[in-house]
Amino acid sequence: MTRSAHRTRRMLQVAGVSAAALLTLSACSSSDTGSDKGSSASSSPKLSGEVTVFAAASLKESFTTLGKEFEKDHPGTEVTFNFGGSDTLAASITSGAPADVFAAASPKTMAIVTDKKDAAGTPATFVRNQLEIATLPGNPDRISSLKDLTRSGLKVVLCDKAVPCGAAAQKALDAGGLKLTPVSYEQDVKSALTKVELKEADAAVVYKTDVRAAGGKVEGVEFPESAKAVNDYPISLLKNAPNPDTAKAFIALVRSAEGQKVLSGAGFLKP
Repeated sequence: MTRSAHRTRRMLQVAGVSAAALLTLSACSSSDTGSDKGSSASSSPKLSGEVTVFAAASLKESFTTLGKEFEKDHPGTEVTFNFGGSDTLAASITSGAPADVFAAASPKTMAIVTDKKDAAGTPATFVRNQLEIATLPGNPDRISSLKDLTRSGLKVVLCDKAVPCGAAAQKALDAGGLKLTPVSYEQDVKSALTKVELKEADAAVVYKTDVRAAGGKVEGVEFPESAKAVNDYPISLLKNAPNPDTAKAFIALVRSAEGQKVLSGAGFLKP
């Protein structure tokens, strides 16, 4: 073999070794990149911590159920609720009460928060609710219409006019051309319902969802004027939410098919 041929063969061997080395390095590099991706995906932050939800009293049963489902789906989270009259809750939020989510029983009460720029983004309507008359079991006073509530001697309870259920009741009365003086105005719908359950009132104008939640403690009477006073329920993340990521996930559950199934089961109407 000539010296020239030997040199050529030697160069080809070196080139082959270099190519092999490059392939090995490339494989290692690809492997490292893949492991980095896997590591990045596995290290994505999980939801954790407490999320505080201020919600209209009429949402108590359904939101409590959704809260438990949320905690089950996201170990390490805790959903704390503050249920009450939407106007009172809104006032607390605008006064600086720490909260992540606000679910109101009317756009008007949500506006108290949005007008003060305390909501993050635009509130979304997630359900609607309609009024019903709650009477004692068996309906001993034979109440069959909204007009019947104006009968002399009948003890009727309404929500305060500043509360969504009270504003809706007044709207229904106006639609029927009726005037009614209740024995008391209550600060939230659950308080109005309780008056009937304790037999301190003969009837109360509440939501269908509350009548359903009370089970056999009361009896419901539908009335056509309620169609003129259906309330939209908006929900929003709050601007100074202490735990915004977890709050957003809870709102997503409320608006999901799973959440809507729970709410529909409680008697709420679709948005």
